[in-house]
Amino acid sequence: MPFTRKAYRAAILHSIADPAEVGIEASYEYFEDGLLVVENGQISAIGHATELLATLPADIEITHYQDALITPGLIDTHIHLPQTGMVGAYGEQLLDWLNTYTFPCESQFADKAHADEVADIFIKELLRNGTTTALVFGSVHPQSVNSFFEAAQQLDLRMIAGKVMMDRNAPDYLTDTAESSYVESKALIERWHGKGRLHYAVTPRFAPTSTPEQLTLAGQLLGEYPDLYMQTHISENLKEVEWVKELFPERKGYLDVYDHYQLLGERSVFAHGVHLCDDECARLAETGSAIAFCPTSNFFLGSGLFNLPMAEKHKLNVGLGTDVGGGTSFSLLQTLNEAYKVMQLQGARLSPFKSLYLATLGGARALRLEDKIGTLHAGTDADFLVLDYNATPLLSYRLKQANNIAETLFVLMTLGDDRTVLQTYAAGKLVHQR
Repeated sequence: MPFTRKAYRAAILHSIADPAEVGIEASYEYFEDGLLVVENGQISAIGHATELLATLPADIEITHYQDALITPGLIDTHIHLPQTGMVGAYGEQLLDWLNTYTFPCESQFADKAHADEVADIFIKELLRNGTTTALVFGSVHPQSVNSFFEAAQQLDLRMIAGKVMMDRNAPDYLTDTAESSYVESKALIERWHGKGRLHYAVTPRFAPTSTPEQLTLAGQLLGEYPDLYMQTHISENLKEVEWVKELFPERKGYLDVYDHYQLLGERSVFAHGVHLCDDECARLAETGSAIAFCPTSNFFLGSGLFNLPMAEKHKLNVGLGTDVGGGTSFSLLQTLNEAYKVMQLQGARLSPFKSLYLATLGGARALRLEDKIGTLHAGTDADFLVLDYNATPLLSYRLKQANNIAETLFVLMTLGDDRTVLQTYAAGKLVHQR
């Protein structure tokens, strides 16, 4: 492979720590006139342009952006590929919404042509919105995952996905069996896990749609392949929490179901967690598990408000999730707009730097990938974005009134969306140009 070295000059900002642990000022690095140097798909240097330019060869290609901000690529820790076609579906809460909209939509993914078409649309939407890594639910069909990984591999994206395991409490046309889910998941793991920048996630949909036999085999897969991911849902909706108690009366609570089947661990990500208690947060933190905070979806489906301060108290890893199609936008900027409101409704603050952390380094830590993505440190993958301060007339006017990077960042997160993302780079390659 030929050696490539390029540099990008603009304002540059990245999270380097959790503001809840180190304070806001020590949580980020900002270069008002910064330079990012990329060599062979990785970042080789970051710093003040005036200092770095002198160290570079005279013939290096430098792209200079005016009125723009370079940040790490955004990380979506919870999203559903097969729900792309039903995003913005009217009028239901979680359990009715699944039966009315989700299951019929997911049934189409047995068809390769359909799965290929949606995978293409889905990845383009992620990149248009500046999302360079996502933890993705497929459908129950292996084809949904094959199509997604084929498309992601062509662009050398760092993506994680898994086939849904679901052997009860769903329509007959959409269930597998404990045994078939194990066999099909294993085949997908052998084909895709660790190939390029791709990773596999064992994916029981949620406790009510898996028998004890299926959950046992999900745990067995995690034991057989030590660096696999596990993704599922937890405590999203009060009726769902009650249903789990009825289905698993022998367990202490919802989290204890997953704990019993050995599904907690350092690469386990539980979506929502709106109705978790203190003890459950402590247990998640103790096992190194993470929560995907999905504010847009929690509002849209009327599920409730995630208690981020409680998670912080327990030092629980938290990432951000759009949860498309329960969430109504692929944009993590828009998701942060909603996250701010979730905190406001609980009498708490969400600083713009904590928001940046959740969408980048926090997500990377939730996925145990902070050595590769989530920051712009030298040695990490060159997954980054260029955000345009003049993306819309209102944004342009409003940012001219901003006095510092904190205000600029907050405005980008409240007024910004896919139009704000001028360019998206993955492994040093331009994968989206507005």
